[in-house]
Amino acid sequence: MTLAHRPLLTQARAPLTTQIRVMDEQGEWRDQALACERPLTLYLNKREIVTLMTLGENPEALVLGYLRNQNLVERLEDVIAVQVDWDVSAAVVVTTHTPDDIDETLSKRTVTTGCGQGTVFGNQMARLEQITLSPWPIKQSQIYHLLDVLNQHNETYKNAGAVHGCGVCSIEGDVLAFCEDIGRHNAVDTLAGHLWLNAIDASDKLFYTTGRLTSEMVIKTAQMGMSVLLSRSGATEMGLEIAQQLGILMLARAKGRHFLVFSGQDRLLLDDKPTAQARSEKKGKRDD
Repeated sequence: MTLAHRPLLTQARAPLTTQIRVMDEQGEWRDQALACERPLTLYLNKREIVTLMTLGENPEALVLGYLRNQNLVERLEDVIAVQVDWDVSAAVVVTTHTPDDIDETLSKRTVTTGCGQGTVFGNQMARLEQITLSPWPIKQSQIYHLLDVLNQHNETYKNAGAVHGCGVCSIEGDVLAFCEDIGRHNAVDTLAGHLWLNAIDASDKLFYTTGRLTSEMVIKTAQMGMSVLLSRSGATEMGLEIAQQLGILMLARAKGRHFLVFSGQDRLLLDDKPTAQARSEKKGKRDD
């Protein structure tokens, strides 16, 4: 994909963690990193849209990804500027025009199950009919390699906990982009904005998240054009139904050499099955 236009962007950054003193179970005091959480109110052409509770890792990409995933901005060429100011906790997006149906879109508000209370606008389900994904295959050994590589990320989580991580990965095992945030919906929106800003074709990429696979997460993955979804957590019934509808290969509860394939089983080549001893050891840990 060719990058034809890039809007004027601030580079507003804020600390991701802060240090506090805590007491442990022995009554000993020690330093502990704490994940930051800050409000960011999004304005589109001077109109207040939503307030996002975010870590603030890449706020410009976050607001762009949010607007795109909500279909409030369809073309990057229409975005003139994105200005984030942490002093007033505001993100101002200026575009060439405001959608004609914005009042109707904003009136259809759904508070999602996302950590930190995600919000989606409009009829998201109706938009699924416009999405066509590429159903490419993947090997079990490639999934294991990706999980090993992804263990090197999640820096804020390792430091302070309390955040979710999401990543866009190649089938070769490269993590092309990774983001952590208070809510997984913010992390996926940030990655959507990153892909959009850099004109990255994600049709042959895999999406990873530490969070559960709800309908919101499956829809946003599909909107980015990805048909393989990998999670360290579980899935919801509606999330599964949408994945099946769109032909998404959904793998969940993926840790170590264990995973569950919820949909798209025919696209996974089982070329690296764990040994009987490994399965027995895994069962022993669950029983404990």
